[in-house]
Amino acid sequence: MADQAQSAKSQYDISIIRPEMRDEDFKLRGEGFEAQRLRAIKKGLLTLHTLELMAMTIYKFQITSERSEMNRQLIAAMCNEMGHYQDFQVKLYEFGFKPLKLRWVFWFAGFMLGFGSRLLGKKSVLKAGIFVESKAVHHYAHLLETIDWDEETRKVIEKDAADEDGHINRWKAMLETV
Repeated sequence: MADQAQSAKSQYDISIIRPEMRDEDFKLRGEGFEAQRLRAIKKGLLTLHTLELMAMTIYKFQITSERSEMNRQLIAAMCNEMGHYQDFQVKLYEFGFKPLKLRWVFWFAGFMLGFGSRLLGKKSVLKAGIFVESKAVHHYAHLLETIDWDEETRKVIEKDAADEDGHINRWKAMLETV
Protein backbone atom coordinates (compact mmCIF):
# COMPACT_ATOMS: atom_id res chain seq x y z
CA MET A 1 0.00 0.00 0.00
CA ALA A 2 2.91 2.38 0.76
CA ASP A 3 4.29 1.78 -2.76
CA GLN A 4 0.92 2.75 -4.22
CA ALA A 5 0.84 5.97 -2.16
CA GLN A 6 4.40 6.85 -3.25
CA SER A 7 3.49 6.17 -6.88
CA ALA A 8 0.47 8.47 -6.60
CA LYS A 9 2.67 11.22 -5.13
CA SER A 10 5.20 11.01 -7.93
CA GLN A 11 2.61 11.18 -10.72
CA TYR A 12 1.45 14.69 -9.79
CA ASP A 13 3.27 17.91 -10.67
CA ILE A 14 3.39 19.76 -7.37
CA SER A 15 4.81 22.87 -9.03
CA ILE A 16 1.25 23.49 -10.27
CA ILE A 17 -0.25 25.52 -7.43
CA ARG A 18 -3.82 25.81 -8.75
CA PRO A 19 -4.81 23.25 -11.38
CA GLU A 20 -7.08 24.46 -14.15
CA MET A 21 -10.77 23.59 -13.95
CA ARG A 22 -13.27 23.74 -16.78
CA ASP A 23 -17.05 23.84 -16.75
CA GLU A 24 -17.28 20.16 -17.69
CA ASP A 25 -15.21 19.20 -14.62
CA PHE A 26 -18.20 19.90 -12.35
CA LYS A 27 -20.62 17.00 -11.90
CA LEU A 28 -23.38 15.94 -9.57
CA ARG A 29 -21.90 12.93 -7.83
CA GLY A 30 -23.02 10.02 -5.69
CA GLU A 31 -26.09 8.92 -7.64
CA GLY A 32 -26.71 5.23 -6.97
CA PHE A 33 -24.09 5.02 -4.18
CA GLU A 34 -25.02 3.01 -1.11
CA ALA A 35 -25.87 5.07 1.99
CA GLN A 36 -22.84 3.70 3.88
CA ARG A 37 -20.48 4.74 1.06
CA LEU A 38 -22.02 8.22 0.96
CA ARG A 39 -21.66 8.59 4.74
CA ALA A 40 -17.96 7.70 4.50
CA ILE A 41 -17.44 10.13 1.60
CA LYS A 42 -19.23 12.90 3.50
CA LYS A 43 -17.15 12.33 6.64
CA GLY A 44 -13.94 12.28 4.59
CA LEU A 45 -14.78 15.43 2.64
CA LEU A 46 -15.79 17.30 5.79
CA THR A 47 -12.51 16.29 7.43
CA LEU A 48 -10.43 17.41 4.46
CA HIS A 49 -12.41 20.64 4.02
CA THR A 50 -11.97 21.74 7.64
CA LEU A 51 -8.30 20.73 7.78
CA GLU A 52 -7.58 22.73 4.63
CA LEU A 53 -9.33 25.74 6.17
CA MET A 54 -7.00 25.41 9.13
CA ALA A 55 -3.92 24.99 6.90
CA MET A 56 -4.60 28.06 4.75
CA THR A 57 -5.31 30.10 7.88
CA ILE A 58 -2.03 28.98 9.46
CA TYR A 59 -0.09 30.18 6.42
CA LYS A 60 -2.08 33.40 6.22
CA PHE A 61 -1.04 34.33 9.75
CA GLN A 62 2.57 33.21 9.34
CA ILE A 63 3.23 35.64 6.49
CA THR A 64 5.02 38.84 7.51
CA SER A 65 5.68 42.04 5.58
CA GLU A 66 9.35 41.06 5.13
CA ARG A 67 10.37 40.62 1.48
CA SER A 68 11.94 37.18 1.71
CA GLU A 69 12.00 33.80 0.03
CA MET A 70 10.29 32.31 3.06
CA ASN A 71 7.36 34.70 2.71
CA ARG A 72 7.17 33.98 -1.02
CA GLN A 73 6.96 30.27 -0.24
CA LEU A 74 4.36 30.86 2.50
CA ILE A 75 2.24 32.86 0.04
CA ALA A 76 2.48 30.06 -2.55
CA ALA A 77 1.59 27.47 0.12
CA MET A 78 -1.37 29.57 1.29
CA CYS A 79 -2.63 29.82 -2.29
CA ASN A 80 -2.19 26.09 -2.74
CA GLU A 81 -4.16 25.39 0.45
CA MET A 82 -6.88 27.80 -0.69
CA GLY A 83 -7.18 25.67 -3.82
CA HIS A 84 -7.45 22.51 -1.73
CA TYR A 85 -10.14 24.14 0.40
CA GLN A 86 -12.07 25.00 -2.76
CA ASP A 87 -11.55 21.46 -4.12
CA PHE A 88 -13.28 19.96 -1.10
CA GLN A 89 -16.00 22.59 -0.90
CA VAL A 90 -16.86 21.85 -4.54
CA LYS A 91 -16.84 18.10 -3.87
CA LEU A 92 -19.10 18.55 -0.84
CA TYR A 93 -21.67 20.38 -2.97
CA GLU A 94 -21.30 17.97 -5.91
CA PHE A 95 -22.27 15.13 -3.56
CA GLY A 96 -25.15 17.17 -2.14
CA PHE A 97 -23.47 17.91 1.21
CA LYS A 98 -22.70 21.20 2.97
CA PRO A 99 -19.65 22.35 4.94
CA LEU A 100 -19.66 22.11 8.73
CA LYS A 101 -21.34 25.01 10.48
CA LEU A 102 -18.65 24.87 13.17
CA ARG A 103 -15.76 25.23 10.70
CA TRP A 104 -14.88 28.54 12.34
CA VAL A 105 -13.30 26.44 15.12
CA PHE A 106 -10.74 25.20 12.57
CA TRP A 107 -10.19 28.77 11.36
CA PHE A 108 -9.50 29.81 14.96
CA ALA A 109 -7.10 26.87 15.50
CA GLY A 110 -5.30 27.90 12.30
CA PHE A 111 -5.08 31.47 13.52
CA MET A 112 -3.61 30.36 16.86
CA LEU A 113 -1.04 28.03 15.26
CA GLY A 114 -0.13 30.50 12.52
CA PHE A 115 0.12 33.65 14.57
CA GLY A 116 1.66 31.84 17.55
CA SER A 117 4.41 30.27 15.45
CA ARG A 118 5.04 33.59 13.72
CA LEU A 119 5.59 35.27 17.09
CA LEU A 120 8.14 32.58 17.99
CA GLY A 121 10.21 33.09 14.82
CA LYS A 122 11.17 31.48 11.52
CA LYS A 123 12.17 28.11 12.96
CA SER A 124 8.82 27.82 14.73
CA VAL A 125 6.99 28.77 11.53
CA LEU A 126 8.80 26.01 9.62
CA LYS A 127 8.41 23.44 12.40
CA ALA A 128 4.69 24.22 12.65
CA GLY A 129 4.38 23.76 8.88
CA ILE A 130 6.17 20.41 9.00
CA PHE A 131 4.03 19.24 11.92
CA VAL A 132 0.70 20.28 10.40
CA GLU A 133 1.52 19.01 6.91
CA SER A 134 2.72 15.68 8.35
CA LYS A 135 -0.64 15.29 10.07
CA ALA A 136 -2.37 16.19 6.80
CA VAL A 137 -0.39 13.58 4.84
CA HIS A 138 -1.38 10.99 7.44
CA HIS A 139 -5.07 11.99 7.16
CA TYR A 140 -4.97 11.94 3.37
CA ALA A 141 -3.37 8.48 3.30
CA HIS A 142 -5.88 7.10 5.78
CA LEU A 143 -8.87 8.54 3.90
CA LEU A 144 -7.54 7.30 0.54
CA GLU A 145 -7.14 3.79 1.97
CA THR A 146 -10.43 3.54 3.84
CA ILE A 147 -13.00 5.28 1.63
CA ASP A 148 -14.37 4.08 -1.70
CA TRP A 149 -14.04 7.36 -3.63
CA ASP A 150 -15.20 7.87 -7.19
CA GLU A 151 -12.19 8.04 -9.52
CA GLU A 152 -12.26 11.80 -10.18
CA THR A 153 -12.54 12.69 -6.50
CA ARG A 154 -9.73 10.23 -5.69
CA LYS A 155 -7.46 11.99 -8.20
CA VAL A 156 -8.15 15.38 -6.59
CA ILE A 157 -7.34 13.94 -3.16
CA GLU A 158 -4.15 12.28 -4.44
CA LYS A 159 -2.98 15.53 -6.06
CA ASP A 160 -3.68 17.51 -2.90
CA ALA A 161 -1.87 14.87 -0.80
CA ALA A 162 1.16 15.13 -3.10
CA ASP A 163 1.11 18.91 -2.60
CA GLU A 164 1.13 18.44 1.19
CA ASP A 165 4.10 16.11 0.94
CA GLY A 166 5.85 18.74 -1.18
CA HIS A 167 5.22 21.34 1.53
CA ILE A 168 6.88 19.10 4.11
CA ASN A 169 9.95 18.69 1.92
CA ARG A 170 10.11 22.44 1.25
CA TRP A 171 9.82 23.37 4.93
CA LYS A 172 12.42 20.76 5.94
CA ALA A 173 14.89 22.10 3.37
CA MET A 174 14.30 25.68 4.52
CA LEU A 175 14.67 24.67 8.18
CA GLU A 176 18.18 23.38 7.45
CA THR A 177 19.18 26.87 6.26
CA VAL A 178 17.67 28.88 9.14
